[in-house]
Amino acid sequence: MNNKGLAHIAIQAKDYPATIQFYIEVLGFKRGHHWSLPSFQIKEASMLISPDGRTCLEVFDDDAVIPAQGKKARTEEEVAYGAMLHLAFYVEDVDKAFQTALAHGAKPYVEAGNLTLGDPPLLIRNALVHSPNGEVIEFIQDVDFDIESYSSMQ
Repeated sequence: MNNKGLAHIAIQAKDYPATIQFYIEVLGFKRGHHWSLPSFQIKEASMLISPDGRTCLEVFDDDAVIPAQGKKARTEEEVAYGAMLHLAFYVEDVDKAFQTALAHGAKPYVEAGNLTLGDPPLLIRNALVHSPNGEVIEFIQDVDFDIESYSSMQ
């Protein structure tokens, strides 16, 4: 197979500096390459590099004219189905990540808690917030979703 994994997810920021700051201060990203591209009306864009050093989040300013799925939702009722649902980040401590996000302007969505999923049951701990930019972000403690490796441990 030629697929080497997820490269990046792209978002458009309502408040570009605040969005960059949120991902750096709350989730430990570092700002990598950044650019402008007048042909797409991109004044500012950055590739934020996650702590794993491989996965990135590409952030565009609000005026950028870039290919996107759906249209910008003006209200929560206008959220486009089929579009990205949320970003999920593995964290060491879900409660700490949730509180840190709230302290940096995120709004609570689902408080930190434990869930049991599927059969065989898989215990996960997670929490969700709305970032200051509006993305739904899930914090999840490291879990192995590979049913084959999980089943063999039973």
